[in-house]
Amino acid sequence: MKFQNLKMPPLNTTLLGVLRGVADYYDIKISDAMLFGGSGHAFLINIHEDLCPSSPFCWNPDKFKLLTGNLGIEITNHGFFTRQSDGIERSSIELFLREHLDMGVPCSLLNLEHQLITGYDDSGFFTFQPWAPHVFFPPDRLTFGSWLEFGDEVHVSFFTYRKINPVRELESIIESLKFAVDLYRHPHTYTEKPYAAGPDAYTNWIEAVKNGHGSSHGNWWNASVWSECRVKGSDYFAEIALKFPQHKAELTWLSEKFRDISLALGKISDKSMDFKEKIKILEQTKNVEADCIEKIVFLKSRLE
Repeated sequence: MKFQNLKMPPLNTTLLGVLRGVADYYDIKISDAMLFGGSGHAFLINIHEDLCPSSPFCWNPDKFKLLTGNLGIEITNHGFFTRQSDGIERSSIELFLREHLDMGVPCSLLNLEHQLITGYDDSGFFTFQPWAPHVFFPPDRLTFGSWLEFGDEVHVSFFTYRKINPVRELESIIESLKFAVDLYRHPHTYTEKPYAAGPDAYTNWIEAVKNGHGSSHGNWWNASVWSECRVKGSDYFAEIALKFPQHKAELTWLSEKFRDISLALGKISDKSMDFKEKIKILEQTKNVEADCIEKIVFLKSRLE
């Protein structure tokens, strides 16, 4: 069996690519900006102390799942599996996923990247490649039992997505702003060492550049993902401004600042940039985000 109307766009933030695909499958009328912003992902940043490219995936998603539920999508994690997971464990999760696919429930996996599972045949699952035909990674299928497409990199989680009733839009927006503030003020609750979230992520990033990791693949990939999140955050505030014109001044300011942050992070994705210039941009961007949080606190109080 194979879904004919389940696909994901070529976003750098593949988790949101999955959500976009699920929202379209369930005919949930929501823009990319509202998906990124309403789920809180527009405000997220998480950085490994050595700028490991795993940073966009290694954080606590509990509040993200609650916010996604506000938008009408319930995410359930069905376990973490490694090379040591035996045949019984593998066959059990494979059967579970096939049963849900047969019921029309979208499923996904996370192993290096998030991918929608779009169906299966006698020997394995079909998995969506978001960047094909330009990049044929991650793999386009997963063989039952062996999971040979993962090679030695087996650290996979599986998820299902159900459509639920969303909350009122104003409530969703307010909760997303609360998330942005909480992430900034309590970053340690969203990740753990050697990763750091919120303002601490910028500290990790600056130190990593000082330690020679600024020209790494991880620097490029983190900048690519978090820059995309910030530009979607800019779009989020612009869209909210249309809904609440009485707060247009604050929302327009936030939209402009988030676009500035996105552009700055896009610049430092350049592996060849002088490390001193890269550190300067990161320090400036950290300060801009701090100013944004103060404005978000004010805006939230006005909307509540």
